[in-house]
Amino acid sequence: MEIVIASSYDDMSRRAADVFAAQVQQNPETVLGLATGSTPIGLYAALVKDYEDGAVDFSKVTTFNLDEYRGLDPEHDQSYRYFMQKNLFDHVNIDVANTHVPNGADPDAEAACAAYEAGIAEAGGVDLQLLGLGHNGHIGFNEPCDCFPVDTHLVQLTESTIQANSRLFDSIDDVPREAYTMGIGTIMKARRIVMVASGKDKAEIVKAVVSGPVTPEVPASVLQLHPNVTVFVDAEAGSLL
Repeated sequence: MEIVIASSYDDMSRRAADVFAAQVQQNPETVLGLATGSTPIGLYAALVKDYEDGAVDFSKVTTFNLDEYRGLDPEHDQSYRYFMQKNLFDHVNIDVANTHVPNGADPDAEAACAAYEAGIAEAGGVDLQLLGLGHNGHIGFNEPCDCFPVDTHLVQLTESTIQANSRLFDSIDDVPREAYTMGIGTIMKARRIVMVASGKDKAEIVKAVVSGPVTPEVPASVLQLHPNVTVFVDAEAGSLL
């Protein structure tokens, strides 16, 4: 595991974006795994600038997002499909048909998750996976539990995650309680992984993830077992390392 402590959020975002830009430049037909949340927004803005500057061509890229709320239509302004369109897809020359987000509107959890897992396999797997980091160590929506979930699955969100996401909704009662998410096994199959974390409030969990025991109670700690992981943090998130 490589740890990169950047001087600021913007510096962290640019450095992490450079990894993704280089991946697309080296393999125009690459398969990217993408994440949502506030932390990756700067990374996506940097990639949009790269595209506008003519440095990156997304026309043959395929993407798979980590997760989606169950019960939200893609057009809902808090769905992760909407987030991706707003922050990346609408601003680059990617073929929307090649962008994939779990279908949160499908009430058949088993079918929706199996189809998503099959789609990743059919694409040849993820070449480079982006991860954010939850305050409780979750990656995707893999919450702390007593085991590492393997495949794409339905998850019940913890109260801490619901509270953290409630700032984005009109009311905490509007926050979905369930989501479809790639499993830990799916994430770990990615050939390379980049995780980003920022802010003083992430310092404790960053330390636990990179130097604590590997345990499903801190889901992201499993990344210690992956052969090719780079963790980008700003100075505040990396202050305890």
